[in-house]
Amino acid sequence: MLTLLALLLLCICTPGRCIFQELYCTIADSCNCDFRPNVRELEWDLYKNVYGQHLAQEILSEEVARFLAEQAPERPLVLSLHGSSGTGKTMAAGMLARHLYGSAMSSPFIHQFITTLHFPAGRHVDAQQEQLKSWVQGNVTACGRSVFIFDEMDKMAPGLLDVLEPFLGASHVVFGTNYRKAIYVLISTAGEEVINKAALEQREAGRDREEMTAAELQDAIAQAVYNNPTSGLYKSSIIRQKLVTAFVPFLPLCRLHVERCARAQLCQRGACERQDVARAVAADMTYKPSPGHYFSTSGCKTVPAKIDLLL
Repeated sequence: MLTLLALLLLCICTPGRCIFQELYCTIADSCNCDFRPNVRELEWDLYKNVYGQHLAQEILSEEVARFLAEQAPERPLVLSLHGSSGTGKTMAAGMLARHLYGSAMSSPFIHQFITTLHFPAGRHVDAQQEQLKSWVQGNVTACGRSVFIFDEMDKMAPGLLDVLEPFLGASHVVFGTNYRKAIYVLISTAGEEVINKAALEQREAGRDREEMTAAELQDAIAQAVYNNPTSGLYKSSIIRQKLVTAFVPFLPLCRLHVERCARAQLCQRGACERQDVARAVAADMTYKPSPGHYFSTSGCKTVPAKIDLLL
């Protein structure tokens, strides 16, 4: 009965304010009510707050916009984020979630998995696979627009995620449920060597990092992750079957980017004027390689702790 009411109320809405839909959404727990994607805001948020990542900004904005523009997508959106620690991968994934659902990360339709918490090492992979399959199937059945974020993929047992292969294909519809509108975000440090090497070569050749293109890194990242025993996607059928929509590189951060991170943190604490602290934080970081010392070894990850010591 509630389903019939939902269809009726949603169908009779006009482009203007829909009183009936608002009424329905006050009494029903429907992801259609909370799903309010705003690609422009996502693009602006990435540009404004994720420093030094022009490739990630472009890929995430373009792929999400393309996916949401399709009324009946051929397959789910699968984004695999790669790069060194502290370069903004988890932050970008959070922004994606925030600009898809009105209640952001607190939405019951956004599901975040931390490998060390949900899939600890030493447990039976078969049992973890069954549990994961059940979670995904149940949640997508409840909400076709579900978002799944898998963090710390580099700590996941190889083969575990392959249980999702049937859900990621082009024609997976079971018992009337369409699995092709879901979004999967994989986060990993695997592949960082390939990304950092490309950034270093760009720097030493005297070319701007903004001249780097995503196309030149896609295959290299895929190969590095596929052949890395600790990537979580080692010899994975998901890569073999080309089910990843895009591999998203996060470049290593320079001193200027670290300083921008510090300034943002200081402003959040009401201390925007303390530019001396921002400069001191950036100067206190360790940079690599030697010689050169171009890139922060920890990205922006330790910036808050260093600010605590200097304020």
